Amino acid sequence: MLGPVLLAAARSDSIRRVVSAAPVTRPVVDRYVAGERLDQCLESVRSLAGHGMEVTLDHLGEDITDRSEALRNRDAYLALADSLAGEGLGPRAEMSVKLSAFGQALPGGDDLAYANVLPVVEAAAAAGTTVTLDMEDHTTVDSTLAILAKLRERFPQTGAVVQSYLFRTEDDCHALAGEGSRVRLVKGAYKEPAEVAFQDKREVDRAYVRCLKILMAGDGYPMIGSHDPRMVAIGQELARRFGRKPDEYEFQMLYGIRAAEQERLVAEGHRMRVYIPYGTDWYGYFMRRLAERPANLAFFLRSLATRG
Repeated sequence: MLGPVLLAAARSDSIRRVVSAAPVTRPVVDRYVAGERLDQCLESVRSLAGHGMEVTLDHLGEDITDRSEALRNRDAYLALADSLAGEGLGPRAEMSVKLSAFGQALPGGDDLAYANVLPVVEAAAAAGTTVTLDMEDHTTVDSTLAILAKLRERFPQTGAVVQSYLFRTEDDCHALAGEGSRVRLVKGAYKEPAEVAFQDKREVDRAYVRCLKILMAGDGYPMIGSHDPRMVAIGQELARRFGRKPDEYEFQMLYGIRAAEQERLVAEGHRMRVYIPYGTDWYGYFMRRLAERPANLAFFLRSLATRG
């Protein structure tokens, strides 16, 4: 029952102010966010690379309200691409972007988001890496996939995220599973209405498996975004069933969650990519992590109790 409450809180300015001001919040946020500065983020990249892992980097920021914010987010990613190139980290690190951070929800949002994200995709390619477009709530899916198609005309390695809890996602997986595509499959972390999304966890899980089968059977590159041990095991079995080599798919998990499992998969020869968020606008991301799993919320509440 707390999940919908926390997801609503993720977009509440008043709750944002209370949570952000609480002295105990910062140490808990540090578990899931690799610092507010780029240099702090890169330190985590180097550490994970040293343990045989790859990363995808998310400069936090979404639901912006004016074009100047979109330009600031664009410039932050351009600085990130420059740093990755300068340190030779491109082969180990891709970038994840939310198009709402590039102006997608503003007037003329599709054109604005494309104009802002294109230089980032170009800079990523120059740095020897690529970009994956994060998926947000269901109202953004058509726009995001249209921008993806346009970007892939010049940069076919550009990736996409799909969410198994949406009814439409199986069809989207069929459309995206072609040669050269890169698709991250996740369950979904936004509060969606019953008209467009499964509400029962078991239905979401079953949809995840159906979607994963489509991607594994296709000609693209599946990215299994899940911390669920059952989904990880199913992903391994499907890779064997469809004869995929270790470099033909990967697992993805969030920074700060199931680190031992990440290391285990690497030790077994699997590709593991860690999703690393960084930046000052961490509140919405943090609240969605609390909403996803009761264990995350319990961790936060214990910290409140012990530090209060």
